[in-house]
This record gives sequence, structure tokens and C-alpha cells, in this order.
Amino acid sequence: MIGSLVATGRRRTLAAGSQRTLIIASAIFAGWVVYANLFTISDPLILGILFVSGIYTILFVAIGATPNAPNKVPFYDWIFTLLSISCGIFFFLNAGAISDRISLLNPFTPAQLFFGSALLFLTLEVTRRTTGLGLTGVVVLFLLYNQFGSYLPPPFGHGISEYTYLLDILVFTTDGVFGVPIQVVASYVFLFVMFGTFLSKSGGGEFFFNLASLVTGKSRGGPAKIAVLSSGLYGTMSGSPTSDVVATGSITIPVMKRLGYSARFAGAVEVAASTGGSAMPPIMGSAAFILAEYTTVPYKEVVLAALFPALLYYLGVFLQVHFRAVKEDLRPSDGEIPTAAETFGTGWVFLIPIFGIVAALVAGYSPTFTAGVGVLAAVIASGLLKATRLSPWQIVEGLGETTLRILPVAGACAAAGLVIGGLSMTGLGMKSANVILTVSGGQAALTLIIAAIVTIILGLGMPTPSAYILAAVLVGPALAKLGYPILQSHMFLLYYAIMSALTPPIAVAALAAAAIADTDPFKIAFSAVRLAAIGFLMPFAFIWNPGLLLLGDFTTNTVALIGGLFATAAIAISIEGYIGVALSPVERIILVLAAIAAVLPSIPLAFVGIAVIIAMAVRYVMLLRKQDPINLL
Repeated sequence: MIGSLVATGRRRTLAAGSQRTLIIASAIFAGWVVYANLFTISDPLILGILFVSGIYTILFVAIGATPNAPNKVPFYDWIFTLLSISCGIFFFLNAGAISDRISLLNPFTPAQLFFGSALLFLTLEVTRRTTGLGLTGVVVLFLLYNQFGSYLPPPFGHGISEYTYLLDILVFTTDGVFGVPIQVVASYVFLFVMFGTFLSKSGGGEFFFNLASLVTGKSRGGPAKIAVLSSGLYGTMSGSPTSDVVATGSITIPVMKRLGYSARFAGAVEVAASTGGSAMPPIMGSAAFILAEYTTVPYKEVVLAALFPALLYYLGVFLQVHFRAVKEDLRPSDGEIPTAAETFGTGWVFLIPIFGIVAALVAGYSPTFTAGVGVLAAVIASGLLKATRLSPWQIVEGLGETTLRILPVAGACAAAGLVIGGLSMTGLGMKSANVILTVSGGQAALTLIIAAIVTIILGLGMPTPSAYILAAVLVGPALAKLGYPILQSHMFLLYYAIMSALTPPIAVAALAAAAIADTDPFKIAFSAVRLAAIGFLMPFAFIWNPGLLLLGDFTTNTVALIGGLFATAAIAISIEGYIGVALSPVERIILVLAAIAAVLPSIPLAFVGIAVIIAMAVRYVMLLRKQDPINLL
């Protein structure tokens, strides 16, 4: 009983008529979000109020309280629904008075105290239903700290002890529930998710899978390579490791198992590939938008900086899969591979919205407008061909599905707003930074290692946006005190927040893959960590060498990109220990050291590392000359 209360709630399967009504209501809400973002200039507080109350209203109907919740909506969820509507009406009608309040000075009216407390309770329940005990427990701990931290000794104590102070900051300003995370979700995250929904609904997911099959299906380890490429492409739409695993893994994992791949390896390939989707522009698991807003770095710059590391991540996974396939003689796909004509016969229409987004970003438009362009282009492009054309009801379904897909993200970000508000109120962020620097002795390398470990721990079992937000406010100040540029340091934290999705002991992406592969999720997780090794090493490379994020001059960037390519290949070969011939331990160590040198910010050392990798590659080619090179493809 207790376990069911602390677990996430289940998505209800309503009766046909009720489900249709829910879809229509969700579509109307999505239409309002589009209108509010693209055609009006909304006050952030009002936008946050209406968005939160609308999301909560739909959520209590769509998601039950426990994993075993009935499909029929119980009376208490109707009470929560009405309370959500009432909170929205109250805050909307009193938005002017709330904006004019002087925080921590003007006393609350009884109505303000009631509805403020009600919204705080609803946020905690929404968090529990959508993310489970992990994030909810973290939020509750921070709330307890905010309320009772005055009793703690220095340096962690603070002077705030009244509940009304806590409520004032967390609910009646734009620093708490209505803060940056929910503002981002209510604007371009929502619109980008809508873009992905329409692209997928018109057949974009199938196109990306066929494209991956066309490119890699006939090569050694083809099914695993298809999983890598298709998951990366699908990740540009979903940005969620778990949904990526479910969407693409349901096809790729059974195929890999049928061709003799172990269940553990098949699941690990899918998990490693799907997790990288959160690092792949333009959506990046919605955390990219929060990063841009939190750091005030333009979204276009965030996307540009994130592109090359994401490509290197997938290159690393792809190469490890290839060398493993060569080593274990894994077969190519046994199914019919689509031709280029079949793939692009209808698939070309899905390139239009992607090019539209890229063009809007390059032109310098805002993320909100860019996402709007993507949505419009996806709908128009789908209508160009009969096979991809969306009917009016499918468009309504797409709008409704967008709202339903955003429910977990919105719940997590509303909760994260509570944490951020509390931290800003008590100053815990700077205190934790001082503790980290004290433990590390101010040494840069040790501070980064501690920051990576803390971020992964914070992210265990949490959505990537929540993990990044917690790391940004708790660990980010420590990196700032060391003098690291803000984009580099926050990309560092974002990567480890992403990698927490496949890191044991929780590894939420591995749990999803285990259900499909029918094997131990822990075994999948440990194998996925090995395949995704480049993702754990990459942040240290780009925080020391800004050229990997394209933040240096032309020469620095060029050398960094070349060094990154060679270093990634060297790391992949070293981990697998095989490139047609087995590598000795000494050779593997030399490759690792050369890879480190290749990505150092010192251009002479980078050239030395690159030269060593090339020399070793030439040596292996000479050793393999007597073998049939086709066998290595």
C-alpha cells in the first residue's frame, strides 16, 4: 500500500466518450498556449498562473493517484480538479494585487493564505504523480529546510522561520512555482513538443527509422547501428530517454535478439542511443531551453555549442557497436532494407520542418517563434502528400497529445521552481558551493569530479530538466567561483544530468529497456555505461577546451573538432580492445593518453595526440592488410 502511494500514478484509459472529451479539452488548452505565446504579449505571472492551473486541471483527470488507480476518475480527483480551477480563477482575478504586493511585508488575506497553500499542496501531489518519490522527496526536504533551517548551526542555518515568508516567495512571486522552469515549459518547450508530436503523427518516426536502416542496415551489426541512428534522430523530436527507448526499442531490441544479439547488449545499445537524444539539438530534453533562460545565453548559441559534442557522443556509441559487431561476428539485418526511393518517396516532406527550424534559428528568431515555425511547417508539409496528410481530427489529437505529453515535464518543473525559490530565499546555493570548494581544496579537477558525481546523484530517477535545475542551483555556483565560463560549466552539468538516466542503481532508461529485452535492468545499465563512456568523458574535454563547443577562434575550433573526432575513435577502440585484431593493455592505455592529448586546449599537444592515434591506426592497417577488408564493414 505504501509503495503504491509513493510511486507515480498511471495514465488512465477513460471510456471512449470521456477520452474524446479529454483530448478536445487538452487541444483547446494547447491552442490557447499557442495563441498566448505567438499572438499576445503575456505578463509572465498571468501566463504562469493560467498554464499551471490548466495543466493541473487536466492532469488530475488524466493521471491517477497510484499505479493501480481505476480508469474512472474518483471523487477526490474531481475535488483536486475543481481546486485547481479555483486557484487559477483566484490568482488570475487578483493578479494585479499580487503583482503590487511587497513581498515579505504585506500581510496575507485569508483567501490568499488558503489558495496559496492549496496551490503548494497541489504542486506536491502533481510532482508525486508524475515523477514519483525521488523528486517529491527532494522538494519536501528543501521545504523542510526552508521552514526549519533557522535551527541549524552555521554555515547551513538561515534566519527565515515563518510559513508565510515561505509561501510568499514560492507562490506569490515569479521566483517559485511560476518561476523560470514553468515559464520555459509554458512557452517554447510546449511548442517544440508540439512540433515533435505533429512530425511523429504524420510519419516522421517511421521516416527516421527507414533512413537509419538505409544507411546502416547492410553493414556488420546493422540492427544495433539502426538503433543508434534511429534513436538519435527520434531524440531530436522527443528528447526523453525513456520515451525514446519505448518508441524505437520496441522495434530494434526484438530484431537484435532474433539475430543472435544478447538481450543485455541489445538493451544497452538502445539505452545508450536513446539517452543521447537529450543531448541532441534542437530539443535536448527541454533542458536546453531552461539552460538558455537560466544562463541568459541565447538559445541559438546553446544549440550550436551542443551540436558537436552530441555528434561525438553518437560517433562513440556507433564505433563501439561496430567494433563489438566485428569482434563477435554479429550479422547485418535480415529484413528488407528500404531503398532510397522508398525512404525519401514520402519522407522528403519531413525535411521541410527541420530545415524551417534551422533557418529560423540561423535568422536569429526567438526560440518561441522558431518552435512556432516548426509546428506550422510540420502541419503544412504533412499535407503535401496524401500518405502523410493529417485529418482535422488528427490535428486535434496532435494538439491534445501535446498537452498530455507535457504533463510530467510541467509537474517536474513546477516542483523545481519550488526548490529554486527556496534556495534563493535561504542562500543555500552559495553555501553548498562553499562546501564543495572546501572539500576539493579549490582544486579545479577535483571540484569538477565532485560536481559530476553530485549531479549524477541528484539526477537518479529524475527527469533531465529537474536534475539539471538542481545541479545548476546547488553546484553551478562552485564552478562559477573557479572562473569557468557560464555556458561551459552549465553544459558540463547538463551532460551529467543526462547521463544519470542510464547510471545505476536507478537508470530509468534501462528499466524501460529491460521490459522489452526481458532481462536484468542492472546488467543493461552497466553495459550501457560502457557504451556511453564518451558521454561521461566529454564534459571534462569541453570545459577545458572551449573549441569543442565552438566557443574559440577559428584555429582553436578547427583543431578541437579534429582532435575530438580522433579522440572519440581512440576511446571507442580502447574500450572495445579490438579493431580486427586484439589490442594489448599497453596499446589501449596509449590510445587513451593520446585521446586526452588530442582534446587539450594546447594546439601542439593536440597535434601530438592526433599524430599518435594516426600512427597507431596505420600500424593496425598494416596488420590487417592480409585480411579481407570487407569483413570489417
